[in-house]
Amino acid sequence: MIRCYIGLGSNQGDSKAIIEEALAQLNEAAGIEVLRVAPLYRTAPQGYLEQDDFINTVAEIDTSLGPEALLACLQRIENRLGRVRTVHWGPRTLDLDLLLYGDETVSLPNLQAPHPRMGQRAFVMVPLADLNGQLRLAGEPVAATAKRLAGEQRIERC
Repeated sequence: MIRCYIGLGSNQGDSKAIIEEALAQLNEAAGIEVLRVAPLYRTAPQGYLEQDDFINTVAEIDTSLGPEALLACLQRIENRLGRVRTVHWGPRTLDLDLLLYGDETVSLPNLQAPHPRMGQRAFVMVPLADLNGQLRLAGEPVAATAKRLAGEQRIERC
């Protein structure tokens, strides 16, 4: 089994219920066990700013799936819960991102892990630090990055 971290976000519909259902579907998927989930956070959108705030969290999972199979599972769950890709970084019912795939570096055309922008996003780093602040990203403890980003970006616990 490989320890992975999945980012979850939503800003359309009943975001809390959608995230709860996504976590249930993750836990029911073959080869995946959800171990822990960070608290929910309300965060400002990034990239495309003309949209509602997001609800975000991070889940810690164990999986026997390879990185591409795990990504395919995440995309199936997104699709089942109404994800439509129209505007890059735009509003969405659900976004599931593979943040870390064990301590491996994955570099594929459709997947990179560690997620290439996670260290710039409070909505990822703060809940990740709730789960495991001792993890290191680019040589820095996740907790230190989370603290710095929380001072720069709007994020509040729901």
